[in-house]
Amino acid sequence: MQTQPYLFFDGRCEEAIAFYRRAIGAEVVMLMRYGDGPEGSAQCPDGTQPPADKVMHACLQVGSTQVLVSDGFSGGHPEFKGFSLALSADDDTEAKRMFDNLADGGKVQQPLMPAFFASSFGMLVDRFGVAWMMLVPSTPG
Repeated sequence: MQTQPYLFFDGRCEEAIAFYRRAIGAEVVMLMRYGDGPEGSAQCPDGTQPPADKVMHACLQVGSTQVLVSDGFSGGHPEFKGFSLALSADDDTEAKRMFDNLADGGKVQQPLMPAFFASSFGMLVDRFGVAWMMLVPSTPG
């Protein structure tokens, strides 16, 4: 069994994909637009069809994890509440680079700093409203 995060960017998915490619090296595994599906295969709750150029479904490879993303109904107001994506880096230099990239246009909640459980730990909300926790686990010793 596997659990994967699925993020709905409400019309900003293409922008988010480009941002995560630059910020954390995400790779696009697959991408399907609403226009790629059969006529009438996706409908908004009000019965309208989402714009054909919007992302119906995409899969991003982030390290060893796949993150699923979509524009959803493309209403223009993504909301991400009640969770954070935890991102483990190999070392403090990589953590700082990715943390700073994700923080660009977002808001740092906890600066990246040493913690009793990690050589680096920080929290931020990116420009899309997605909460992230950056971590470099301490090595036992």
